[in-house]
Amino acid sequence: MNSFYQQLILEFNQNKTFRRICLLSLFFSIIFWSLSIFRHYLLHSNAYDLGLFDQWIWLASRGLPPYSTMTGLHLFADHGAWTLYRASLIYKFFPSLNILLLSQSLALCCTTIPLWFLCKNEEINDKNSFLISICWLLQPVVFNINLFDFHPEVWAMPMIVIFYLFEKNSNFKMCLLTAFLIIGTRDGLVLLIFGMGIEQVLKKKYNFSFCLISLSILWFLFLNNFAYPLLNGDKGTVMALSRYSSYGSSFSEIVFNLLSKPSLLISNVDWEGSIFYLLILFIPVFFLFNKLNLTNLLATVPLIITNILSENSAQRDLVHQYSLPISLIIIISLINGFNNNAFSIRSKYIYAWLIVCWAALAKPWFFTGPYLDRITLINSSKEAFSLIDKTSNILTTSYLVPHLSQRQFIKFPNDEKSVQKDLKEYDIILLNPLDPGWGSSSNIQLKYLEKAKAGNWECKKWKNGQEFCKKKKLFNN
Repeated sequence: MNSFYQQLILEFNQNKTFRRICLLSLFFSIIFWSLSIFRHYLLHSNAYDLGLFDQWIWLASRGLPPYSTMTGLHLFADHGAWTLYRASLIYKFFPSLNILLLSQSLALCCTTIPLWFLCKNEEINDKNSFLISICWLLQPVVFNINLFDFHPEVWAMPMIVIFYLFEKNSNFKMCLLTAFLIIGTRDGLVLLIFGMGIEQVLKKKYNFSFCLISLSILWFLFLNNFAYPLLNGDKGTVMALSRYSSYGSSFSEIVFNLLSKPSLLISNVDWEGSIFYLLILFIPVFFLFNKLNLTNLLATVPLIITNILSENSAQRDLVHQYSLPISLIIIISLINGFNNNAFSIRSKYIYAWLIVCWAALAKPWFFTGPYLDRITLINSSKEAFSLIDKTSNILTTSYLVPHLSQRQFIKFPNDEKSVQKDLKEYDIILLNPLDPGWGSSSNIQLKYLEKAKAGNWECKKWKNGQEFCKKKKLFNN
């Protein structure tokens, strides 16, 4: 790893094009971070997932049991992301969710740096190395996932490229260590490591392949059969399995049914949507399609299959995080299939195509409409926040959770049956039946407010429909 840093410094000092990539990556990072903060300020971040991770990490940083009051799940037993404990060390000194947003933007944009060195390993010239790096930055899913709250698997993106750098140098011990870091950001990435293992079979690196496949299987079994049941009790399985309930209720049953009952695929898979999903995945590299390395693409097959089989359509778009590692492997396969001598398409046409695809599939236009619909709530929300102390237990809308999540007890109302229980456990209500947010409804929020007022809670209401209630008097009329 030290040699990598030495090579990086040397390249930066000697190569003008690489300096441009570094500065451009930094510029993109600042823009991305600014946009994610702005979206948060506009009240469009959410309990799932920014509020969740902020609460988990804050609890861990304070030495408190890191169980979310929104899901009931343990920090580690949500998706096996032990790398979140590293973030909790930073939270000890700087407890701010802006740290998470910054780390996400940096991880996404600075993935260009190991990509550059992977290009150099393939002896790709500076001009085309620059093109490939920009190709990553202009992937629509990169822009979209930066705005979609926070997800720790984004931290794995530069590590995935570093994995291939080590693999090129036959440093298999470091490859395995990097693979362990990758699956430490999300349990679902065991599918990527499994796919990498299959890829190594075609490269005739059988021992290495066995190690990668074993690592992915053993980590999955450890999480599903030991860690999750131990930490989450009756919720103790890989949560994503619920998205495949049409095929079975457990992992073994799902696999068995898929192998023995192919009719399930015909009746349950959204084939039209899946074809469109594959199209938008690969369309940004349309003019470079013949340069893709099919062996590398094999690593994405398990992820693509599970995304297609899922009952959750979010796994088949470029807005959510599920397709991010697939897009990165596409770029890596482009590097490994690139041939400078065969490069015939003028780069300016490729840049133009990347921009067209980005404009069509990325979501910057959300800042001109959908992200502006809560502007009237900003001032009243700030006023309400000033009435809340750090120790209060809060019931609030999902889009306000990330602004208040650094506490032991916070949740958003999503179940009418929980009203009586919640009003005993929580002492602050901040809701808006006119804009109930994700996972809630106007009827549910009205029930909470009616019960609170019947219980003589002190309440205040703003013209925009927002209401604040507290068990004890907090302000003077």
